[in-house]
Amino acid sequence: MSVQTAHNQALVEALSLELDSGEAEAIALAIEIKADRLLIDERIGRGVAQRYGVKITGLLGVLVAAKKNNLIPELKPILDQLISQAKFRVHPDLYCQILQDADEVDVAD
Repeated sequence: MSVQTAHNQALVEALSLELDSGEAEAIALAIEIKADRLLIDERIGRGVAQRYGVKITGLLGVLVAAKKNNLIPELKPILDQLISQAKFRVHPDLYCQILQDADEVDVAD
């Protein structure tokens, strides 16, 4: 594992006017290295990244992909644990949608 910083510190500073320094650095680096995708969950950061043309995904997207690729047996227990123990916030509609996307809830439920 290596740590990489963005070379374009002017962009980092500009992004820091809207975001915290970590998100600003991550978005600037994603732009700089032409990343395929940026893992980011914070709503404002996601919006800024998209505004700059950066493709994004969040933790929930990673978990759905892990389930679909049989890397985890079930998503619901992990999601419930994130909510209860890590205070991860998920809107109830999104919670249901994620479980449907992971084929863990019948659409008729």
